Amino acid sequence: MTSPVRVLIVDDHPMVAEGIQSILESYDDVDVVATLCNGQEAVDQALDLQPDVILMDLNMPELGGLSATEILLERAPDTRILILSMHDSPEYISSALSHGAMGYVLKDVPTEEIKQAIDTVMRGERYLCTGAKGSLEPKETGGREALTGREQTILLQLAQGKSNKEVAIALDISVRTVETHRKNIKRKLGISSTAGLTRYALEHGVLQGTSVKF
Repeated sequence: MTSPVRVLIVDDHPMVAEGIQSILESYDDVDVVATLCNGQEAVDQALDLQPDVILMDLNMPELGGLSATEILLERAPDTRILILSMHDSPEYISSALSHGAMGYVLKDVPTEEIKQAIDTVMRGERYLCTGAKGSLEPKETGGREALTGREQTILLQLAQGKSNKEVAIALDISVRTVETHRKNIKRKLGISSTAGLTRYALEHGVLQGTSVKF
């Protein structure tokens, strides 16, 4: 028999977390390993809990869902993260996806859709609920894909002339992670050279640090 999908719920509203837990525990192929109340707890405990899927709220104390998603995927890149939020604006959805989330589900969806979302991302596919998909479509038709906060930070480091190894040491991440971010930055900006990254950073004020999120 296939092992149940291990699900971690991260939401600072106990009633919401308990409600989702109750729904998911009615399925034989789902095992809710824990409910946590903020992103920092998820970062601290995820490696021990070993979830297959994390249902992550966005706005939480101590560490928000986007920052937690980025950190968790650096440490456990095979984890599937589903954002479960009340916000349906294109900015929230695009930002969640650019930070590595595999899906976005609004909290007012029918209960069975949360299970559908879990099944979809476990197949390695992206999942957007109907409301999120409709909200995102106009923005996806044009415009450059935005850099995540971590990508902006790494862009700043690279533009200052630091090597991949130096960036990895400064940010306490692996060289391989830096290389992956570097490739994503170049792809998103349509830039193929380090000189081009430096020029972009100068032209967009990144080297002054005004637009970088640490």
